[in-house]
Amino acid sequence: MSEATQQSPDVMGRPPGPRAVTGNGRSLGSVLGQLARQREAAVFVIAVASFVGFWLANSAFVSTTTLAVTFNNTLPAIIIIALGEVLLLICGEIDLSVGWVVGFAPFFMHYLADYYHVPGPLAILCALLLGVVVGWVNGFLTVTVRLPSFITTLGTGFILQGTMLYTSHAEPASVPTSVAHYGSWLGGGNKYSWLIWAVVLTAIFHILLTRTRWGLHTVSVGGNLLGSQEAGIKVARIKYGNFMFTSVLGALVGLQTMYYINSIDPNSGSYIPMFNAVTAAVIGGTAMLGGAGTIIGALFGAILLANLSVGFSVEGISANLLYAINGVFILVAMVANVQLTRLRERGGR
Repeated sequence: MSEATQQSPDVMGRPPGPRAVTGNGRSLGSVLGQLARQREAAVFVIAVASFVGFWLANSAFVSTTTLAVTFNNTLPAIIIIALGEVLLLICGEIDLSVGWVVGFAPFFMHYLADYYHVPGPLAILCALLLGVVVGWVNGFLTVTVRLPSFITTLGTGFILQGTMLYTSHAEPASVPTSVAHYGSWLGGGNKYSWLIWAVVLTAIFHILLTRTRWGLHTVSVGGNLLGSQEAGIKVARIKYGNFMFTSVLGALVGLQTMYYINSIDPNSGSYIPMFNAVTAAVIGGTAMLGGAGTIIGALFGAILLANLSVGFSVEGISANLLYAINGVFILVAMVANVQLTRLRERGGR
């Protein structure tokens, strides 16, 4: 009998029963257990199941038109903003203002290009730098002034919204001619270019979180703030940087939305982009109390939300119910996070 299939008797001296064994000697149960401990496992299964379920319920869900709406309209914006929110949540903070950065950034570019005749590329760069400034302000008020990030970003979000609505008279604007032909660089080149941006940025931020010192320090700050400070980690720099990452990604989504709809719409800026991004992050396995999170999990969480949004539309179900469904998923995800954390701790011991 090979070592892979040998099993010792139990404590009562009884021979062991049959057990499935993998090729490298590990039991099937242990392999499944390891998979279950992965933060991304549950949301991946649910995302795939939701896609298959909507497909079986209505074949129109996988039509070319519907898939284009799912993967190049609903999904990319959620993914890109969620990347920043994951980093912030891991280090124990949150950004509620990013949804209004999405709306204000293209208007800021419009003012520069059309009223002050700033060259197109420079106007686009300034719109992205607006995200850097907003993120820095959020970091300053949260880290230096020591306001709760919930209050800080709620306040800056309202300031951005009020400024946008007042200066634009709550009316849409046309895309400036000086920047119109730069859309191919920001996601307006072809039908799936926005999705390509989302996938590439997901890979970059996954590497940033899992393979760099920045990611390690982000997790450390959220998991043990005092210990991180004593270890010499520059906590303020980590939090400032993650606030700026999030706001810049919001500004990028705002510009991409402008090119996608070929208009600058004040309604594109609201709490909804932020809400969807945070929901995707939490469903994907990021702990809202900090210290743990996953970029890939946020990707699967975004796919799940996109499936639900588009699937409800195809099935003719009221979109208002989607908020209740998202709330249920958040609660279930939080419970799953707690239980999986306990499972990993027992496995470590």
